[in-house]
Amino acid sequence: MPGLKITLLQQPLVWMDGPANLRHFDRQLEGIAGRDIIVLPEMFTTGFAMEAAQQSLAQDDVLAWMHTKAQQTNALIAGSAALQSERGPVNRFLLVEPDGKVHYYDKRHLFRMAEEHRHYEAGSERVIFEWRGWRILPLVCYDLRFPLWSRNRNDYDLALYVANWPAPRSLHWQALLVARAIENQAYVAGCNRVGTDGNGHHYRGDSRVITPQGEILATAEPHQATRIDAELSLTALKEYREKFPAWQDADPFSLG
Repeated sequence: MPGLKITLLQQPLVWMDGPANLRHFDRQLEGIAGRDIIVLPEMFTTGFAMEAAQQSLAQDDVLAWMHTKAQQTNALIAGSAALQSERGPVNRFLLVEPDGKVHYYDKRHLFRMAEEHRHYEAGSERVIFEWRGWRILPLVCYDLRFPLWSRNRNDYDLALYVANWPAPRSLHWQALLVARAIENQAYVAGCNRVGTDGNGHHYRGDSRVITPQGEILATAEPHQATRIDAELSLTALKEYREKFPAWQDADPFSLG
């Protein structure tokens, strides 16, 4: 069964400057080859700004750039951006294949402590798609706190989280990523940013890839602009689920 080579780019972001961020990621992506998925942080074109959807790059421009990078690397390029959509402003997780096929997920849980829910429209659709033999669930930052939304219905193998998760709550980020992997018997990858944003919030990163048993397969040094790589095994995942089929005893979604 196919393995999956994944790369997470833990990087700082230039506040509200789409072209500068794309130039930065141009440099980070130079020379990367032989990967299946390359993940960028949440709102990688702007930082986590509430005004971003009104002033950010157009979706067509972001998609064109991502498509070019997917072609150059022969990998799925993934990251979220603040965009104007047919429903209004959204925090949209875009995942672009080398042939130009686009998958997207609009962030469901909007971070009310920053009033994200007042500036963006919440998504309502859970999205799962297949890439190189793997079933993938894309999710964004605050979604991590809500286990029912990420509940595995025997329909995904890898949950991808992108984030701007601030340093003061880094313990929550680390613990919840492990919890989501264990309870869903799936690989989990979380790509967070580093640096300081335009509102003075600091981010330490702690990007990581976690096995279905909750083991840290790869982790980034905190506070460092860096890249981490991991290779996931679908064979090992299936063998573990067969050996320890806890998923068969999951509670129904409606307990009423």
